[in-house]
This record gives sequence, structure tokens and C-alpha cells, in this order.
Amino acid sequence: MDPRSLTPALRALRLCLHLLMAGLLVLAAVRADSAAGTVLAGVTGAVYAAGSYLPSVRSSQRAAAVWLAVLGASWVALLCLTPEALWVAFPLYFLQLHLLPVRRSVPVVVLTAVAAILSYVGHGAPLNPGVFIGPLLGAAVAVATVLGYQALYRESERRRRLIEELIATRAELAAAERHAGTLAERERLAREIHDTLAQGLSSIQLLLRAAERALPPGSPAAGHIDGARRAAQDNLAEARRFVRALTPPDLEHGSLAAALERLCEPGADAGDAHESRAGAGAHEPQAGAGARRPGAGPRVRFSVSGTPVELPTPYEVALLRIAQSALANTVRHAAAARAEITLSFMDASVTLDVVDDGAGFDPGAVRPSSDGGFGLPAMRSRAESLGGTFTVESAPGQGTAVAVSLPLPAGA
Repeated sequence: MDPRSLTPALRALRLCLHLLMAGLLVLAAVRADSAAGTVLAGVTGAVYAAGSYLPSVRSSQRAAAVWLAVLGASWVALLCLTPEALWVAFPLYFLQLHLLPVRRSVPVVVLTAVAAILSYVGHGAPLNPGVFIGPLLGAAVAVATVLGYQALYRESERRRRLIEELIATRAELAAAERHAGTLAERERLAREIHDTLAQGLSSIQLLLRAAERALPPGSPAAGHIDGARRAAQDNLAEARRFVRALTPPDLEHGSLAAALERLCEPGADAGDAHESRAGAGAHEPQAGAGARRPGAGPRVRFSVSGTPVELPTPYEVALLRIAQSALANTVRHAAAARAEITLSFMDASVTLDVVDDGAGFDPGAVRPSSDGGFGLPAMRSRAESLGGTFTVESAPGQGTAVAVSLPLPAGA
């Protein structure tokens, strides 16, 4: 475990383990009857200190196993010289359980306890139940403590991930509510402009036209009235463009499926459905202007899957624009013989797929175009602005598949 990620409680426990190991090794060195025992205690302490500061021991199970083997070997050698070294087994239990998998750590802990018991008996100590119970009980306590902590840690991690998911979901819901509020406000403004400003400008234009007819020919005021009438006419056209911004002409008098089917008809422009004077077409490049079929493009087939449902206007606009842009890219760049547009209605989402058998490309190498359009990034932005997903699958020589999926709003 990275020391920088430790909580204060874990840092305190780690410090206590270091102090315990150091104190028990000092005890073994003091109680040893030979210089060799003192040296081995120092060697064991040096091996322990080295492993505590090696990053590989914390990040690699193999390195941890090697370090524990070296530390265990030096401890066993110390056991052969002094029975006091058996107390070092207790911090070793925790190290083995922490650094090794459970299926390996538990048998190693049992072997460590057995080695401690045998060393005590081998040094001629009198046999009594405490000789066996002490190391084995210490091993059992260490196993229960470490495994219990690991279970609590896993539960804590699950709770942490759940909290993060809940926070992310709340953020997504807040973003969706803001987006829905933005769309509702735009629609409200469009209705208000249509019912007040546009109607007022239309009335002003009619009144000015009547005043112009009532004036005698050549009157100086006629020119001013004509200028005012033209200004009112221009502003009325702008107001109507704004009102129609959310509804392309293709969707005003028909369904989304009908608009997509017209887009696929032989001889139709990939950009015919774009508005040339109103709505989104007044603010972004026309996706397929000038791309003609047949003869200059693929044969396009359209199909509907599932039971069609009524979609909100922003959904229909986004799906139509994405289909236009994808088909325009096919006509311009793919050199495809066939293409297919599929509109699929499912229980919780609506999906649009545009597939061609053309030259394909590397999606990761796409950059904004030099003519002011943004192609794939713009399509992705449209989908994500409605909480949907946008994917492109393509490779050189393997055609292209564009898919957009939008979640159906409640009640759709």
C-alpha cells in the first residue's frame, strides 16, 4: 500500500508494528548469549527495514514473497541461537497476512507458529500448555484481525464507489434538468415572440402598407413609409426564423421517419432537409449541399424498427441533423456503393444507425474540417447534449457505421 494513501489510523498501526518489531529484536539481541545472536538480530532488523522502504515489496507479490522468505530465514537462524526470538513471530504473522494472498498467508502463518514452538522446545524449555497455546493463539488472533480488517476495507470501498456513483448520478440529473429547462425556456420564448412580437410586426407592416396607398403619388412621406415597412418586414422575417429554429421545415409537416425517408430518395440532396434561411441552418454549415444521387453517390435504403413513438422536437432535430451530416460524409468522402439508415424504437431509447460500405477511415485521426464544419465532433455534441451516446466504427477499407442512441423521456 502506498504510504501516501494511508489514513492517520493506518499510519499509527504501521508505526506500532515497526516499534514492536524493533523492540522484540532488541530483546532477542540483549538476551542472546553470543555475539552471533546479536549480529543475527541486527541482520534481521536490517532486512525488515529494507523491505519496509522498498516500493516493489508493496506493489509486487513476488517481491513481497522473496522479502518475507529472506526475513523468515534470518529469523529462523536467530531462533537457533536464542529462544527469545520466538516473540518476533507475532509481527511476522501480520506481515505475512498483509503481503500474501489468503490461500498462501494462512499456511505460512501456521508454519511460523510451528517454528516458534519447535525452537522453544529445542532449547530445552520445560513443556507446558502455554508453549503451544501462546504462538497458536497469537496466530489465530492475527488471522482474525487481518481478515476482519480486509473485509471491512472491501465494504468501505464498495460504499465509497456507491457514493461516487450517487454523486455522479445527481450531477447527471442536474445537468439533464438544466438542459430541459433551457429547451423549455427556448420554446416559451419562441411562443411569446410568435404571439406578440411577430404579430405586432405583421400588423405594423399592414398598417404602413395601407398608409402608403393612402398617400398621394410622389409624396415625400411615401419614401419614409416604404423604408419603415421594409424594416418591419425584415424584422418579421427574423422573428419567424427564430420561432422556427427548433423545427426544421422537414419536420413541420411530417414525422421524423418521413423526413429521413425523403433524405434517402434517389436524386435527393443530403442537405436538402437543412434550412437555408431559418433555424439551425442559418447558424451552421449545410451538411450535404451539392452531394447528388444517383450517379454521384451510393444507393441509400431507409428502414424503421420497432413501434414508432412521438419524440420531442429537439430529439427529432438532432437525429435528422446527424443523419444529414453522416450521409453527407458518405457522399463526399466514402466512395460507397450502398448505405443504409435505420431508425430503431426500443423500450427506453431511440437509435439511429447510418452504415455504408465505403472506403472507411481512422476515427482517431479526424480533425475539424477546414471549411468551417466540424463533422463527427458536431454530431457527438448533438447526441451528448440530449444525454445520448454517439459511436463511430470504421477502419480503412471496411466501411463506416455511425450510431446515436438517445434515452426516451418519461411518458414517450
